Amino acid sequence: MSKSPATSRVGRASRLGGVLVGQAFHKRRTRLSMIGRSEQARARLVEGQTLQLAEQLVAVLGEMKGLAMKLGQFLSMIDLDLVPAEQREGFQQRLAVLRDHAPSVDFETMRAVLEAELGAPVSEKFAAFDPEPIAAASIGQVYRARLHDGTDVAVKVQYPGVDQAVRADLRNLGLLRMLLAQLIPGFTLGVLDEYRTSVANELDYTLEARTQQQVAEIFAGHPFIVVPQAFPELSSQRVLVTEYAPGIDFEGMRELPDAERDRIGEIVYRFYVGSLFELSEFCGDPHPGNLLLRDDGRVVFLDFGNYKRMDRAHMAFEVECLRAAAEDRDEDLYRMLSERGVIDPESEVTPAECYDYVLAASEWCLVDEDLPITPELASGAFLLAIDPREAEYAGMRRQNLPPEHVHSRRVDFMTFGTLGQLRATANWHRIAREWLYGDEPCTELGRLHRDWRSGRAAE
Repeated sequence: MSKSPATSRVGRASRLGGVLVGQAFHKRRTRLSMIGRSEQARARLVEGQTLQLAEQLVAVLGEMKGLAMKLGQFLSMIDLDLVPAEQREGFQQRLAVLRDHAPSVDFETMRAVLEAELGAPVSEKFAAFDPEPIAAASIGQVYRARLHDGTDVAVKVQYPGVDQAVRADLRNLGLLRMLLAQLIPGFTLGVLDEYRTSVANELDYTLEARTQQQVAEIFAGHPFIVVPQAFPELSSQRVLVTEYAPGIDFEGMRELPDAERDRIGEIVYRFYVGSLFELSEFCGDPHPGNLLLRDDGRVVFLDFGNYKRMDRAHMAFEVECLRAAAEDRDEDLYRMLSERGVIDPESEVTPAECYDYVLAASEWCLVDEDLPITPELASGAFLLAIDPREAEYAGMRRQNLPPEHVHSRRVDFMTFGTLGQLRATANWHRIAREWLYGDEPCTELGRLHRDWRSGRAAE
């Protein structure tokens, strides 16, 4: 059982500092203690220290909650060059508990938040309320309950003090930068900085309830996407009440046969990335902890605290850039990025380098062939995009991506990372052509989605 998160800037900085110092010490000790040891002994030593690092990150980032814990969730999805290849899966699986099974806070502490927000005892608002959380994540803890009319609901309750904790983390971004710099040398942290603008919305469950209800209405009756109904009238700033949606969690999905995982992967891709291009609005937090598989084969999508709506002109620009890359029009791509201010005309970046960089980061949806997404492939694209140790793209990494596009590119990478964890295969380019070129769908799911949209438009 976890304590409530520390909220002071100094207290949270000391926890992050402990991880930083611990990692530096372990690295030095590993190098020194490997002298003269056999290969087998070194393997055992690396394994032990890998697990120790994972345990330390889970303990510290999990108890801190908030922005620090989101970092742990991110690290669980991306197969970084942080530990030896043979240890990476175990390392990520240990960090995966931060996605939906983080250290929980005791119910009496959470009950105080719940009743203060509701202005009444739990028994007055709910016919039944299970005190055991069904999920514990970065901002709040989720419980199963039943309304007096018999409706089964999920109740997300914000950790006490987590708003102060998140704001302390925002003031401590320097330490988070240092931690990521050890894990991903050279990471510029545009992604982390982008969280500044979205994290305040995630702290307001009233806003999330309204957003989720709107998205649920958009996807009502969809053949393979489920967004649970929200109950804004029962929610508050720190309590979110939504329809309870049972299903198989992500670890269960990973055990399914290839064909079923491929089908789920296409659904995930269509929801997170397809919505971005079709609707110019999208959920900004793709990760395995936000997915469930229903018995009827539909996929449930959860968590709408980080939801974005983009100007259609910005989305049209992204479409044009992807089309230029797909069609090998490097000069056009370079011109568009220069005119947009992404590339400094005074820099030494060439059209060929610009093209190669965009292709390296987005090739998975630009290559016209069946492509299995593995953790290594997803992470390779991410590291190529942000790691200056890859000298061939150093010039592009110094360029400036406008803020309106940072969020959409992060969603693209996180969706890619989720598909890598699922090990899904598809011709992603043929699917993407539906929103890049207006092509007719080439898959059964695509045809179902098209027919559903046509039916909604006719209503």
